[in-house]
Amino acid sequence: MLVLDGGLATELEARGHDLNDALWSARLLADRPDEITAAHEAFFRAGAMVATTASYQASFSGFAAHGIGHEEAAELMRRSVVLARRAAAGAPQRYVAASVGPYGAVLADGSEYRGRYGLTARQLRDFHRPRMEVLAEAEPDFFALETIPDVDEAAAEVELAAEFGIPAWLSYTIRGERTCAGQPLEEAFAVAAGQESVIAVGVNCSSPADATRAVSVAREVSGKPVVLYPNSGEGWDPVRQEWTGPAGFSADLVPRWCADGARLIGGCCRVSPADIGRVAAAARAVSS
Repeated sequence: MLVLDGGLATELEARGHDLNDALWSARLLADRPDEITAAHEAFFRAGAMVATTASYQASFSGFAAHGIGHEEAAELMRRSVVLARRAAAGAPQRYVAASVGPYGAVLADGSEYRGRYGLTARQLRDFHRPRMEVLAEAEPDFFALETIPDVDEAAAEVELAAEFGIPAWLSYTIRGERTCAGQPLEEAFAVAAGQESVIAVGVNCSSPADATRAVSVAREVSGKPVVLYPNSGEGWDPVRQEWTGPAGFSADLVPRWCADGARLIGGCCRVSPADIGRVAAAARAVSS
């Protein structure tokens, strides 16, 4: 069982940082790298075993829009892995997952929750390959292919992960029994079946209720361990740039997740170190 971290941006905001920026938490790779390390450390202290890097919204085009050149952008992406590794130092069973967010995240308009960007499979590979290459150079333990809204992009990222030889988990955003782009979950999870580079498949940044229902489907279709890290259950309003609605994330769900096949468990947006502490305690209870 691996306990993942929670919302890195959530912890950075709790530490007083305004992330209302197209680069989101990746902006702090240049401005306040020490704060990124501190946020990772907070999750490790709470009981997380995996730090997910601040590279989710990092891309060469995104950094260029902020006046950051290619070489500096590459160094900042590699730095995301170095900072997480620094936070993990000095303790056993701590790992670093290089976050590879979807193309839509770079657009910073909420389209990662819609998918279907109108890009071909080749265009998606051409976008992701340079960023995955520099992340791979920093030698993370895993790729986190996360918050993926549709099957085409998932297939492109899985192909690239195999090319770079980095073990990866594949994690979709979903609504009900479909991806955010509208494909059946069976079709989505089948992308991972038979892919040796994919160590787990599942769901992140979706409601706890939807994520819970998806666990057994992911396991049965893919034949892989399941990765599960839902958000708090609140909804993100991309127009108003705020979270709305009630939270539904609870460590009480951990025993069911484990029973259904989840082996990598954590949280996403709006899930704090305190929440992960409770998840870690529940995971220990299940394993004992």
